[in-house]
Amino acid sequence: CLRLQQPFGVCMILEGREVGSPASHAMSGTLAHITECDMEQLGLINLVTRGGQRFRVLRTEVNRQGLILGEVTLMDEEPALDLPAQYAACARILQAVVREHGATVFHEPHRFADAAWVGHRLSELLPLPLAIRQSLLELRDPLARLAQLRGYLEQGGVPLD
Repeated sequence: CLRLQQPFGVCMILEGREVGSPASHAMSGTLAHITECDMEQLGLINLVTRGGQRFRVLRTEVNRQGLILGEVTLMDEEPALDLPAQYAACARILQAVVREHGATVFHEPHRFADAAWVGHRLSELLPLPLAIRQSLLELRDPLARLAQLRGYLEQGGVPLD
């Protein structure tokens, strides 16, 4: 992927470990685009990646090196959708994070008025269990994602009005 400047797929590990024997994984994930690469010691590559388009796994196989290779189908990008007023607090949370930690927390352009962008970024940010993050990734409706996120925030005692 580094040599060909192509993305690779990242799926949540359901059972097993990141290294060693091939793990079982979720059947959907995200493309990862390599933005930085560093090899501080031979055989150990440090990567910085940027998430891309979501995909569904159609089939997989394990090669001789234990690497899981898969055939995937890309999921359609969610169309831009104006952020409804009832989810404005979700955008304010993200704006506060950017003010506090800098604009590089989320890649620009920041689209605080776009329901899909706000929902995906909040899904990344909140300390949610991996299974919940996975279910949010798999949703195809940005308003359904925001409704669930708002519910998690309210359960956590975050004031939203």
